[in-house]
Amino acid sequence: MIMMKTTLPKPGDIRRSWHVVNASDKILGRLAVKIANVLRGKNKPIYTPHIDTGDFVIVVNARKIKLSGRKDDQKLYQSFSGYPDGLKRIKASAIRRQRPERMIYDAVRRMLPKNHLMKTAFKRLKVYADEQHPHEAQNPQTLDL
Repeated sequence: MIMMKTTLPKPGDIRRSWHVVNASDKILGRLAVKIANVLRGKNKPIYTPHIDTGDFVIVVNARKIKLSGRKDDQKLYQSFSGYPDGLKRIKASAIRRQRPERMIYDAVRRMLPKNHLMKTAFKRLKVYADEQHPHEAQNPQTLDL
């Protein structure tokens, strides 16, 4: 009988790299799935579900992201203050004008697993509305999705 061993990555073995994603003319949901996979580390051969092996992701041009169909007018973002009559509903077109980063943050956050690793993976996501970002010192690689 042949015994196989499973090796688990140690914290010193994990190398985190930086990736830049250009969101212009990309569909929101399809882009969010791929970003969530990179944040979790599912693109690496050392991926383990209970160990955080993900990379950093910088998303630029969040203002130019696309929504399929008529979602720009129909999709609603909700927030609830906890008080009676405290539910706010805002259309996606208004969110795009005010805070376009929120569209990508919300989509990616909801695609991450709801556990303790979500918080650490979500902190590695950086989203910017325009082309400029302050992470040039990290030498990010362009990630084609």
